[in-house]
Amino acid sequence: MTDTLMVGVSGVRGIVGKDLTADVVTQWARGFGLWLREGTSAGGPGPGTSVVIGRDARTSGPMFAAAVTAGLTSVGCDVIDIGLVPTPTVQLAVEHHRAGGGIAITASHNPIEWNALKFIGPDGIFLDGMDGARVQKLVGEGGEGRGRTGKVTTDEGAVERHLDAVLKLPAVEVEQIRKRKFTVALDAVRGAGGPVMRALLERLGCEVAGINLETDGHFPRSPEPVPENLGGLSTLVTRAGAALGIAVDPDVDRLAIVDETGTPIGEDYTLAFAVRAVLDGTRETRNGKRVVVCNLSTSLVVEDAARECGAEVVRTPVGEVHVARAIVRLGAVIGGEGNGGVMYPALHAGRDAPVAAALLLTLLARDGRRVSALVAAAPRYAIVKAKAERGTRNAERGLEDVYAALRKRFPDASVDTQDGLRLAWRDRWLHVRPSNTEPIIRLIAEAPSGAGGGAQELVDEARRICAAS
Repeated sequence: MTDTLMVGVSGVRGIVGKDLTADVVTQWARGFGLWLREGTSAGGPGPGTSVVIGRDARTSGPMFAAAVTAGLTSVGCDVIDIGLVPTPTVQLAVEHHRAGGGIAITASHNPIEWNALKFIGPDGIFLDGMDGARVQKLVGEGGEGRGRTGKVTTDEGAVERHLDAVLKLPAVEVEQIRKRKFTVALDAVRGAGGPVMRALLERLGCEVAGINLETDGHFPRSPEPVPENLGGLSTLVTRAGAALGIAVDPDVDRLAIVDETGTPIGEDYTLAFAVRAVLDGTRETRNGKRVVVCNLSTSLVVEDAARECGAEVVRTPVGEVHVARAIVRLGAVIGGEGNGGVMYPALHAGRDAPVAAALLLTLLARDGRRVSALVAAAPRYAIVKAKAERGTRNAERGLEDVYAALRKRFPDASVDTQDGLRLAWRDRWLHVRPSNTEPIIRLIAEAPSGAGGGAQELVDEARRICAAS
């Protein structure tokens, strides 16, 4: 394996043919299989030694699916191949089959030349620190195979089960949505989402105007569904007279919204609207509590929505697995991330774009206002993101001086040290943290729009302190 392969808690990613090859993929799949056979999961051994695998539409997907299968079966794990599917479909299939785990072959929103493996535990949630570290150790050690070679089966019903489950969710008002007969513009960036999202929208009585719905993996633009990449969808919204536009990333776990005027509203509103759909006008709770979980860098629009619905907001370190674990631990009603990832545990504790779409349409059908009016009715914030260079790969060491200087500079802020340093005030915040994947410091701030450059000023001051410390 090359030194530039990016190894994270929940998996491994790299550039296809350079860092990530079929041999590397086989080694990592084998390591995951050995971990599963050991039964070292924090919750004890999985229900079995079968592994669900699925992939997004990247052209390297079939090659890596074969490599994953070879690695798993070589250590005696049975493989259930569900094909080209969204990542949340893989997570749900792990639970459906009572499998020992799952591997999603996807680099999510990374550029077209990348691919990755994401490791899923028996509970349908991505691996966290202890288990991820053990898989990595087993990859390095090699380990002995089993006398028995695992068998391979397929499951062609995983997507249909996923969509059926979404439509049965208690917060999804199917008949109300169907009465509205929304026209929805859809951009799936030629990833795994085109057929799935079209089918969901049509079952909800929507007329779909689509671009990039093919599943050939030839992304026509940068695949991350951020505003600067959604020009084509914006044009489609206005041309089709759509009530809204939605864009999903290649593995269909994130969703971004374009309003009826063709304006992208920012990914944070996806979770904010989902919170309102689930909690607004209801008293839905889990274990008698109304808790919403999001990470430390999620916008205040989510916090505003939760508080207006009488819910408590709990923030976690950045990373889907941290949010998922907190949702389960706290019995939260809903959670997610500000990147368009909605996690509704009534189905499962994983980011899920079909769930996000159904909840968004529920809110629009129930409320009656257009997307732009919903946005205008809430406080508006500006988020500024930046990077500060560091001279060492170990981004955490040496940042204590930076954190101390920032706390001294802003003594009136509330402090959170779960993940770097987050300084917060009533209507603004600054988050400074080492990158998990690059030798840089990530700086992100949010403040009310038109507040005299408040977010930019916070980032500029943090950058100055980083350079001086």
